[in-house]
Amino acid sequence: MLNKESLVLRSRIRLARNLKTIPFPHMLDSEKARNLVSQVEDAFYVSSVMEKDYQTKRMWELGRTDLLAAFEKHLVSAKLINNSDMAAYIIDDKEDVSLMINEEDHIRLQVMGKDLNLEELYTKATKIDDLLSEKLNFAFDYNLGFITACPTNLGTAMRASVMLHLPGFTFTDKIGYVSQALAQMGMTIRGIYGEGSQAEGNIYQISNEVTLGMREEDILYNLKDTIEKLLDEEQDHQRKLLNEYSQEMEDKIFRSMGILMNARLMNSKEALYHLSLVRMGIETELLKDIDIGLIDGLIINTQPGMMKIAYGAELTEKERDINRAKIIRSIF
Repeated sequence: MLNKESLVLRSRIRLARNLKTIPFPHMLDSEKARNLVSQVEDAFYVSSVMEKDYQTKRMWELGRTDLLAAFEKHLVSAKLINNSDMAAYIIDDKEDVSLMINEEDHIRLQVMGKDLNLEELYTKATKIDDLLSEKLNFAFDYNLGFITACPTNLGTAMRASVMLHLPGFTFTDKIGYVSQALAQMGMTIRGIYGEGSQAEGNIYQISNEVTLGMREEDILYNLKDTIEKLLDEEQDHQRKLLNEYSQEMEDKIFRSMGILMNARLMNSKEALYHLSLVRMGIETELLKDIDIGLIDGLIINTQPGMMKIAYGAELTEKERDINRAKIIRSIF
């Protein structure tokens, strides 16, 4: 089998911050909220390097297609889109950093990567946080920590999360067990787009739930240790499936491969299902000479918003399904 970290699609560190004396975003009108966007920009763009590598996306200037594509790439949240008349985000050219302004909190800084190196992401997030704090007066209490709109984020106001591909747990009906075990450890499991989303394509996000009364370093250590144990178990489940149900699993995987290579119409949910099975085939080395990064790219780039970016916002649902199938066929 491939290295267990091949099961990791994305990692993220998110810090929530609010400014003293300014009401939370849900209490602001559009004018005051947009002024806050300018205030955060003034604190962020402190050098020509920053201006070269980053840009601000004012969401009230963007179309729905652009917003949907940003959501599918995990650059913004559903809440930020709901606040699009007064929200913005600052993004780097690699799309590894996204600083959301006027989401649930004034600032939600996200730093993302493609492996389990949460410490490196946290270091990068801390540097940006320190930069902002030089000009912005953050709301902080020595007993409660950083003050946030939702009490569950008090304390460090940090959420560390890892997006995992867990077909073994799914096909053996063990995801419920995982959810219960994580809850007991102060963690949570969600779908592909976080809170309120479904686990399509056997993709799940696991993150810390407790932020108050813990140090950032302890949160990172506990989450990483838990993830590594989950990955070991996932690989065990995959081996068990292939050993005990070899014909059935091989049929599923190769059938998915055949459909992806030949289908003329494919919706996004079906694409995720078959791409997940092919990814499992790569993880278990049943399928060789296929780049797993290619599959991960297709998982993002065949979503509805990304398809509209590529082929035009006026694309009908049928045209989208035709072009999605064409893209996948061309890759395979």
